Amino acid sequence: MGAPNDPEKDVAHTIGSIATNNITTHVENVNMADQNDDQTYAPPAHLAARFYRNRANARRKSSAASSRRNSLSSAQSHTSSRRGSGVGCQSNYVAQHLRRASIIESRKARLADRAAHAEQVRLRAALAKAAPRGSISVSEERALAAQVAKEKYLAKVAAACAEEVARAKRIAEEVKERKLVEEARVRLEMEERHAEVEKRRSEYQRNLQARRARRADSTEKKLAIVEELGDVDEEAVEDEPVLSEEAASRRIQTAWRLSRKRRVVSDFLKLDLNTGTKADFDDMTALLANSTVISTTIGLLTQLGLQDADNAALNTKTFLSAYLMTAHPVAVLGKRTGAQEQDLMAKASDLLTNFENTLTRLAPWNSYAPNSTQLETLSQSYSSYTSAFAAWRLQDSSVLIEGMVASFVELDAIWQTVKDDSRGDGINDYREGIRDNQVMLLSRIRKLAGADRADTLIKKAIRESRKRRPKRRNAAEVRPRGVEPSSSNEVDVSGAEIEPTTSDVLNLSEAISSQSTADVTRKLFTPMPSNRILTHELAIDKDYKLTDSSETSALRDDLYRSICAAMRQGFEDGSGNLWTVSAAENVREKLLRMLKPGNSMHTLIRDTLDLDSIDRQCQANVFSYDGFFGFMANILPKLCAPFRDAEIGALCQQLQDTSDSGLDKMIDKLFKLLRAVDALSLDYTNFMMMSAAPTLIKEAAGYEARAFAADLDAGKITLEGTKRWWQSALNHLSAEADRRDPEGHRLDHPTAAKIYARALVDLAMESNGALEPDLIPETLALDLDRLRGLRRQAVQITVIGAVLLTAKNLLKRDVRAQWKNEASRLWQLLSNESLESSGSEEPSTAQKAFSILETAHNMPPATKQQLSSTITRLFGQAAGSRFSDPVLKVMFQRLRTHVLMRMSASTSSERVRAASSASDALTSCGLGEMVTQVSSMVDTLDKVRTVDWQAHGRWYEQIAVQN
Repeated sequence: MGAPNDPEKDVAHTIGSIATNNITTHVENVNMADQNDDQTYAPPAHLAARFYRNRANARRKSSAASSRRNSLSSAQSHTSSRRGSGVGCQSNYVAQHLRRASIIESRKARLADRAAHAEQVRLRAALAKAAPRGSISVSEERALAAQVAKEKYLAKVAAACAEEVARAKRIAEEVKERKLVEEARVRLEMEERHAEVEKRRSEYQRNLQARRARRADSTEKKLAIVEELGDVDEEAVEDEPVLSEEAASRRIQTAWRLSRKRRVVSDFLKLDLNTGTKADFDDMTALLANSTVISTTIGLLTQLGLQDADNAALNTKTFLSAYLMTAHPVAVLGKRTGAQEQDLMAKASDLLTNFENTLTRLAPWNSYAPNSTQLETLSQSYSSYTSAFAAWRLQDSSVLIEGMVASFVELDAIWQTVKDDSRGDGINDYREGIRDNQVMLLSRIRKLAGADRADTLIKKAIRESRKRRPKRRNAAEVRPRGVEPSSSNEVDVSGAEIEPTTSDVLNLSEAISSQSTADVTRKLFTPMPSNRILTHELAIDKDYKLTDSSETSALRDDLYRSICAAMRQGFEDGSGNLWTVSAAENVREKLLRMLKPGNSMHTLIRDTLDLDSIDRQCQANVFSYDGFFGFMANILPKLCAPFRDAEIGALCQQLQDTSDSGLDKMIDKLFKLLRAVDALSLDYTNFMMMSAAPTLIKEAAGYEARAFAADLDAGKITLEGTKRWWQSALNHLSAEADRRDPEGHRLDHPTAAKIYARALVDLAMESNGALEPDLIPETLALDLDRLRGLRRQAVQITVIGAVLLTAKNLLKRDVRAQWKNEASRLWQLLSNESLESSGSEEPSTAQKAFSILETAHNMPPATKQQLSSTITRLFGQAAGSRFSDPVLKVMFQRLRTHVLMRMSASTSSERVRAASSASDALTSCGLGEMVTQVSSMVDTLDKVRTVDWQAHGRWYEQIAVQN
């Protein structure tokens, strides 16, 4: 810096002040010029030349950098810098000040413009908000409603998730606390046991040392006495304790066993196997696979009692795998950290810890044998580890193999159903599809299980599946002997001589009723259905046979008991002749109905059982029941079917038994004979049906359609129920389509086949309430009992699946593992007993179901109590046909979806694909054990659909067109 009174500085300061005043005055003049457009003031020439230099080429830019470079202050600054110091410094300061003021003003202007624009936008929004509601378009209203609904739904989901998370955290904390308490209790018990063992061990050591000291003192005293006496030599003193051969052999054997145990333990310790081993995975694998290591470990495990000679090598390798698993868990288990893998790791660590603790306590003083407490703990941990290891090893492969074998068996069952069917053009495609899928499944099973094991599994599964199906007797086995021709030449059953015609079988019930004197009684002994029911049942099941229902059998038993009492009373009152003639008439009519007139057997029975002759014999008191029973014992074996030979043979022996000729014995024989004749009559009716079944099946659809049309024309029935049923299914399908496509752009409408499949599944699989007759459509009135049975089966399948799934979760088992034995026993239980709890002292159905699971699996007391209460609750809901339990709801919905998917398959390839994947689909739903039962339901529904659509298809098409 210069001196304070420097004249050059004063001059410069004066010049700068003058320039500043001039510039300030010029700026004011410019501002005033802006305010007054009429007046224009130009700056002096020297300032104009400085400020407006190169103005023609200058262009103001919007950016800050451009504004700074092209501003007047910037030009002034560059000019001043060229001129040097002095006045230039002062000019530079003024230019910066002016530039700063200009930037500030421009920013203020821009901010003011933005504020004005924001105010305009706010005013427009306020006006739009205050506008009437009617001005908003429909799309905006939908958008606003959707936004509100979305916010409500998100809030609801968030609240539910928060509650679920809180509940899960609470449960986790409770479980953690229980585990900690249990762990502390177990640890305390173990410490107490160890302390007790150590106390006993130290006491034993002290006693042992005391005994040794006393023995040494005794020996010294004996030697001293010998030395004093002097007349006993040294050899005599040493041989003083004389042992017997038995005691010596025991002592030698004990020493030999101890030496052997010591050698086994020392050999294993030399292997240096422990949980702290840090060897590489390959080295450790080679070490554990060594035959010397395996044989040494086998000896130690056998000595400890952990395994026997059977499968010793395999069990030993499983035990040695625990060392490899704890040292290299990732290499053994991979990156999977599921519950099963974690449980296996925990059990392996527990086993090795107990094993090493036991190994350190093996010593000569305890004969290298652990105490009972240590051995029990080690045995429990060893059993737990081996079970967990086996389950882990077989988890994926076994589940996959079982599923594919079940699919193969399912296809085989379908093949057995359709292989003899020649109806329709798609049967050949269906057969080819089944065979192709079976070949593909067989190749996959062989790759996983090996050729031999695959063939064994498939053969066994197919054999069991075919055993479960009812055995179909051939025609020769069920044909009554009475219908055979009497000539020596054998005539085929299908011959014209004995083959019944269609009209004969259709009118069989009318013929039976016309020959009867009491229709109600006749129906009890010959349960022949109407023609429409007969043809309908044969169309659904070509092997349909007449059987005695439970109600008919109970009524018949009551009738037999009342007739026996009345007959006994009649013989006591002297009116036994009337009962004898009536019984003979009953037997005669039923036997003659089975034979053709002119047949030798027909003539023999007609002449021998002549009613007038029997009446005269009774009046003369010369009728012999022994002779009557002997005659029946002679002809019944000639009339019965071959499969009843054993039953009729036993009856004939009773008829020919004359040891007891009392009234009660005679009445008992008579009514056994009447029941046997009823059975023969039923066999004859079934044989007639079987012979005419092919013709009846061909005519079934047309006959049922004509009968249904006749009932409609006569006004006996209407189609109102069918229309409601069809409309309900259509509404459900439309609602589901709208949920999938809320915009309503779908072009595919449900076909009549899809609507019918949905309606039929809704009718057969409904958990809420029983199926009442008024809910059934008129076209399916004949299938009411069958649909009720399907509903019961669906509920039983759901309950069994829910029970097994709950048991697996409580026992921490793999839910994909199939408990087929338990499922089969539960299915048999529910098929024979009702789900409702009985009020008697006998165990309820729920208790019996729990006992099935309890005997099959070991359970702790807490698990038993929880599982028992769960089964009782599930059975109670199933008995009331009201599912409120979430597990039951989900499983029933999954079962219903699976059945609907299989019923909706339209082509043969789709049906085969659905059948082959049924096992996997049901396993993922938790119903892998019920594949056979579900397939039976689907087959029944498919047969009902086929028969019903063939008979009533034209009415369904009319209803579909109307809707």
